[in-house]
Amino acid sequence: MLPEFRNEPFTDFSVEGNRSAFKTALAQVEKRLPIQGSNRIGGKGFGASKHFESVNPCDFRQVIGRFPEGTPADAERAIEAATKAFPSWSRLPAAERAAFVLRVAAILRRRKHEFSAMMVLEEAKAWSEADADTAEAIDFCEFYAREMERLDLPQPLTPYPGEENELRHIPLGVCVVIPPWNFPLAILCGMTTAALVAGNTVVLKPSSDAAGIATMFFDACEEAGVPDGVLNFLTGGGSTVGNALVESPKSRLIAFTGSRDVGIQISEKAGRVVPGQIWIKRAILEMGGKDFILVDETADLEDAANGIVSAAFGFQGQKCSACSRLIVHRKVHADLLERVVEKTRALTVGDVRDPKNVVGAVINARAQKTILDYVAVGKKEGRVVAGGKAGPKQGYFVMPTIVDGVRPKARLACEEIFGPVLAVLKVRSFEEGVAVANDSEYGLTGSLYSRDRERLLAGKRDLHVGNLYLNRKCTGALVGVHPFGGFNMSGTDSKAGGREYLYLFTQQKAISEKL
Repeated sequence: MLPEFRNEPFTDFSVEGNRSAFKTALAQVEKRLPIQGSNRIGGKGFGASKHFESVNPCDFRQVIGRFPEGTPADAERAIEAATKAFPSWSRLPAAERAAFVLRVAAILRRRKHEFSAMMVLEEAKAWSEADADTAEAIDFCEFYAREMERLDLPQPLTPYPGEENELRHIPLGVCVVIPPWNFPLAILCGMTTAALVAGNTVVLKPSSDAAGIATMFFDACEEAGVPDGVLNFLTGGGSTVGNALVESPKSRLIAFTGSRDVGIQISEKAGRVVPGQIWIKRAILEMGGKDFILVDETADLEDAANGIVSAAFGFQGQKCSACSRLIVHRKVHADLLERVVEKTRALTVGDVRDPKNVVGAVINARAQKTILDYVAVGKKEGRVVAGGKAGPKQGYFVMPTIVDGVRPKARLACEEIFGPVLAVLKVRSFEEGVAVANDSEYGLTGSLYSRDRERLLAGKRDLHVGNLYLNRKCTGALVGVHPFGGFNMSGTDSKAGGREYLYLFTQQKAISEKL
């Protein structure tokens, strides 16, 4: 048995040696740019007639890499390779599959700064945000390896005279993994390693905005000894490659993290049975959020303000768990808002290759335009008290923005923006605050700040989100500690990083033998 799981420590960048090591890794990764990507199917590399570029959002003159535009024919080839590899991989002992995943973890740990540096460059993650992403990827590998060991043990059943009974967790088949760009290593690694350790084979289609870090992950899996065809790698558009993978009669499971609209489309496509399909596909869908922090009049306002700013503007608000609604009791509204605005204005915005900058650019030009369009809406629906404009010109920057006086049914209070925009809503009572918090089609994360024990207990009962935090920010879930997933339009509440997650990648086979 493996030793008890422990979360990977974060790097302390206040230590000079750690800062120096990270700067070295950043320089080394930049020297290798631009990456020349290739699709990997059945252990072989494939190019394409068309390519796309991934660029540094903080400096769009820097090309991270050039990658193939895969086609539906490539998707079918990848599915075929995974189908062919499934029988041998699925029959490997669970301990051997777990050992492979642990080798991936060891590679990530050994090259931790290198992987984090790529996310600083390709996703504009600040040093600490990138380091946390890599640590979470390592955690997923370590945690799921241990969970597979547990599932492989004899499962508890009620004894019955004259029979020997057992329950086994067996793999499903070919899993299509479609991860997002915002946690481009952690979520990609988590979904992929969960599928693999459970005995499935995988076709991995990363986001086009994160093809560089995804390529590094695939290379690590090859270094760890993944057999040909067990993990296949395909870059390209969601409407072409992605749809072909989802709709193939030979794909058995779709694991997706991304936007609400795309998740709904995948659910619809996966739910249709097409000729040649002999199963009902399973879809694990983790989508968006319109997350809140609710602050009552008894709360520690300084503590709340720190949590709000971190949750709203960490990684430029580009987290499905980010705080985009601040719901505050009218008695402390002015005091809390003053603190939040002051701390927001103190945030340093710029190229995150420089560690003094804690807020980088948003992911691409389209995102920048969408966010600034919402800022324009906010100027009509409320009062902009911080930010409200684009940032430095060399990248896709949006200044951290706070809009006060937003009403519960306003667009800024209802629609997911996925950027550094915080809507502030004032309420007259705790009960009204709970009602406003729950008045959303989403239900991913939320926080309640209060010193009133009865209200904390009421919040536990009444606030309808998959991950609820009391007197702390609504971001920063840890593998094994905070199983992650949400309600309603936030997805299927898969609880990634939880003890039940691997059940979604397996099916149960009950076996009875008469004695």
